[in-house]
Amino acid sequence: MGLDVVSDDSKTEVGSYFISNYPPYSVWSADQAAHVHETLDVPAERRVPLGLYLHIPFCRRRCSFCYFRVYTDKNARDVDRYMDALAAEVAHYADRRALADRTFEFVYFGGGTPSFLSSDQLSRLVDHIGRYWRWDDAREVTFECEPGTLKKSKLETIKKIGVTRLSLGVEHFDDDVLALNGRAHKSPEVFLAYDWARDVGFKQINIDLIAGMVGDTEKGWKDTVEKALALSPDCLTIYQMEVPHNSIVARDAKSSGGATPVAGWPTKRAWVDYAFNEFEQAGYVVSSAFTLVKPSEHSSFVYRDAIWHGADMVGTGVASFGHLQGVHYQNADRWDDYIETLESGKLPIARALPITDRQRLIRELILQMKMGRLDTGYFRDKFDVEITEEFGDAFASLVDDGFAKLHTNEIILTRTGLLRVDGLLPRFFEPQFRNIRYT
Repeated sequence: MGLDVVSDDSKTEVGSYFISNYPPYSVWSADQAAHVHETLDVPAERRVPLGLYLHIPFCRRRCSFCYFRVYTDKNARDVDRYMDALAAEVAHYADRRALADRTFEFVYFGGGTPSFLSSDQLSRLVDHIGRYWRWDDAREVTFECEPGTLKKSKLETIKKIGVTRLSLGVEHFDDDVLALNGRAHKSPEVFLAYDWARDVGFKQINIDLIAGMVGDTEKGWKDTVEKALALSPDCLTIYQMEVPHNSIVARDAKSSGGATPVAGWPTKRAWVDYAFNEFEQAGYVVSSAFTLVKPSEHSSFVYRDAIWHGADMVGTGVASFGHLQGVHYQNADRWDDYIETLESGKLPIARALPITDRQRLIRELILQMKMGRLDTGYFRDKFDVEITEEFGDAFASLVDDGFAKLHTNEIILTRTGLLRVDGLLPRFFEPQFRNIRYT
């Protein structure tokens, strides 16, 4: 399926929509993997921020919209074996020349469900990793949680290992909608987990919501927004429901030959716009196409901002993605391949793509556009490019369509443009990547 510009009357079809990298993942290949190993042996040419991503692929239940590499059938022995492999992978990277003497700007525990781990498993993992690399000086350590997996004691452990930003996967507050979409938790567990997290002392709590889930209604969505507001999180992430190729919803739609049971794009954009307006009236600020923050010292999102401004990131865990000195890469995406490769003493890199300077420019431009604002001076200083000239036709088309406004030193997306930004970004792609499958 090609990467389409979404039209106002479009339904939610099976395929990718959310853009998180460039060039598209579909052009990364196994025959480029050697570039990663070569890059690891070359000292860093520039002092760019460095991050660490740790993929914890376990879940109590697989959500119907999930497209990540997750497992719901692993026992305690399997989990311990995976944790050993993950720590071994970090050890492989720790002494490579490209990473020598570099400290982490950010660390991100993603999944899957990192909070699936017991307190003991989590402590052992961090102790093992700490023999090779520490994150004491990181500006941010994020940890994703499924509310139903939390206890106050586990939250105390999570805080003890240095987590500064807790992200709760709430998604919705209607228990019927949660069940229809395969979520394992119920809404009462959200309130318990949130209160525990505040009691434990987390100063930055993010909650995730998804607009347009199967079974959602306008009334249900407004009620969810109201309950989210009442929690008063430090930041809020709102995604528009999509139907990735390998999700359960996609499989069911393909087998039935029917449309997906997901709200259409105009409805989802309207619902996110409603949420944005409600939170803005409460003093929050829209900081990206899917993020709101309460202005304070605890409102930053270092992981996002660093990645979108060209940071390096060591991606560890099965199927995880990383980027080092101009080379994208992904790990083996099967359990046995990932673990057995590490147990044999090798890194489990499965595919990669070295990118050109122009592709690096485009990558940062399209990702920063998701913030709703582009600083032309940033690109002039870093890439020696006037983006309004280099991409003049693309920007002109955004202005003509009412999606952006050009100012002397910046490009600002309108709210209409921001709510559909992922569908606009292919206008800036190189021609060979505009009509191909993204993932």
